[in-house]
Amino acid sequence: MATSTDTSTLPAELDLRRLGRRALQVIAVLVLLGLAAMLTPGLGELRAKLDDAIWGWLVVAVVLEGLSGMSYVLMFRPVFCRLMSFRSAMEISWSELGMGSLVPASGIGGLALGAWVLTRDGMSAEHVAERSVAFFLIKSSVNFVAVAVLGVIMFAGVGPSESVWLTLLPAAMSVALIAAILSVPRFGPGRVPGDGAGRVRRAVAKGRAALIEGTAAAIVIVRRGDPLLIIGAIGYWAFDNAVLWATLHAFDVDVPLTVVLMGYLIGQLGGLLPIPGGIGGIDGGLIGTLIVYGAPAAGTAAAVLAYRVILFWLPLLAGAVAFVSLKRAIDHPGRPDLCREATTEGAEREAARRGVTA
Repeated sequence: MATSTDTSTLPAELDLRRLGRRALQVIAVLVLLGLAAMLTPGLGELRAKLDDAIWGWLVVAVVLEGLSGMSYVLMFRPVFCRLMSFRSAMEISWSELGMGSLVPASGIGGLALGAWVLTRDGMSAEHVAERSVAFFLIKSSVNFVAVAVLGVIMFAGVGPSESVWLTLLPAAMSVALIAAILSVPRFGPGRVPGDGAGRVRRAVAKGRAALIEGTAAAIVIVRRGDPLLIIGAIGYWAFDNAVLWATLHAFDVDVPLTVVLMGYLIGQLGGLLPIPGGIGGIDGGLIGTLIVYGAPAAGTAAAVLAYRVILFWLPLLAGAVAFVSLKRAIDHPGRPDLCREATTEGAEREAARRGVTA
């Protein structure tokens, strides 16, 4: 197992001062959005919606976001290390979620923090990279499976009547993407670069190997049928959708559940934009998508703004507490290992490669 002698210094992309600046940027954007909603002429209906918010539903939304975070925790151990204590899984998972509030690209920044922690504890970098890909794919796959099912259901007449472009087309695209991902392991890891290969070529080769092996590992992990993994993956998606559903109710926006679920995934694609905290990308995607599906503009804008505030602050605050505890664990020699890389992991990786090509 690879180890590191430096257990205290964060990598440059996770530097605390840099993250602090990101936090200030996101807070500033949220404040500006709030001021714009309050002061811009022509937004009287939006301001009225914000004034008339039903606070009970907002409290429900906060609780649901907490449950979404706990579902993330449940997923963590089955993917990365089944020997890890629940306390360690809590600390790493909530730290990752807090990082995801600041760094865009659908939680990849959070996984980078978890990777740093696990490699500092002795887990090999190759294993962490493979399992990070597997975790990301499993977490994301629930969205695409849901859209495939929802698109067919909506086309069949459940919920509001929508055109084929808003039902079967998203479903077909999701099925195509799932099929493409499942075929990735068949390409193989490719040739190992020689000693004289450049840095870029070696990095590309490592990235390809992590993608191939991570995808294969994701398939094997799902086939294992771990109840915590299944509950966690579905719960993370379902409770996050429920947060949006609750904030819509807080502003008296009544739209069918199928519209909320479909709008959620399509709108979340804006989170891939390199914007601190995803502010603007996710918001615009969600508001635009929900309006296309027939939701009222003012109430939807107010609900999405509340959704984004909850999605930013709860993971950030809980993640900060978790990271302080995690940092103490890393620096404290008396604390048991955060994770021990089992001898069976190499066999599991080989089974992953065999399992998808058999």
